[in-house]
Amino acid sequence: MSTPQLVVHRDKELMAQAAAARLITKIVDAQASRGTASVVLTGGRNGNGLLAALAAAPARDAIDWARLDLWWGDERYLPEGDPERNVTQARAALLDAVPLDPERVHAMPASDGPYGTDVDAAAEAYAMELAKAAGPENHGSVPTFDVLMLGVGPDTHVASLFPELPAVRETERTVVGVRGAPKPPPTRISLTLPAIRSAREVWLLAAGEDKAEAVAIALSGAGEIQAPAAGAYGRSRTLWLLDSAAASQLPRSLYPPASP
Repeated sequence: MSTPQLVVHRDKELMAQAAAARLITKIVDAQASRGTASVVLTGGRNGNGLLAALAAAPARDAIDWARLDLWWGDERYLPEGDPERNVTQARAALLDAVPLDPERVHAMPASDGPYGTDVDAAAEAYAMELAKAAGPENHGSVPTFDVLMLGVGPDTHVASLFPELPAVRETERTVVGVRGAPKPPPTRISLTLPAIRSAREVWLLAAGEDKAEAVAIALSGAGEIQAPAAGAYGRSRTLWLLDSAAASQLPRSLYPPASP
C-alpha cells in the first residue's frame, strides 16, 4: 500500500492540462523501458477533461499509440454507442483522433452485445480478457497497469464501487456486475478494489466544490466500505490530483503550500 501524495492545482482546467502532461510522460517512460504501456481510463467530467487536454497537447505525438493498451475502470451497461457510455465519451474526447491499435482498446461489453441483459456474464468476460492479458510477471489475474485513473464521486465512490454496496466488499473477483447503483444508470460493470490495487500507480481525480467533502472523508482515514476512494491505492504510488475547490476542506498540512 502506497501513501497518498497530493497535488493541488489552481483550477480544473490547469489540473486537466497538468494531468495530461503527467500521463504522457508516464506512457513514454513505460514504452521506453518495457516496449508497451497499459493505462486504465476513467469517465466523468474529470476523466474526459484530462483526455480532451491530452488531445490538445502537442506532446501527445511522443506516445507510440500503437503500443498502448487501454482498459476501463468501469462502464455503464448500455447499448454500444450510447452517449452515456464511458468508451463513447473517450472516443469523442481523444481516441478517435489518435492512431491506436483497435485490438488494444479493451472496451467493456455493451448491453446489446452477446451477453444481453446478463451483466454478470459480461463482467466475467471482461475479467477473462484481463486474465488473458496478464503475464507471469504480473503475479495475478490482471495486467500490472502502469497508470489506473479514477474519478472521485461526491459520495466517495470510485469506478462503480459505491459506499456499502456489495461490489466494494468484493475480495476475490477482479470485475463485477453492479445493480442498483445510486446514480443512473443503475446497471454497470466495474473493476474491484483488488484489481485496482494491482496498478503500479493509481491516480484519483477530483475537481469542484461538490467533491470537497468526499476528498476530505477519503483522506481522513475512513474505511473503504464507507468511502471506496479510501481503498484505492497503487503498488508504488497513489496520487490525488485536485483543484483548489476540491481540496478546500483538507487541512493545509496534507499538501505542500507550493502546490501549483
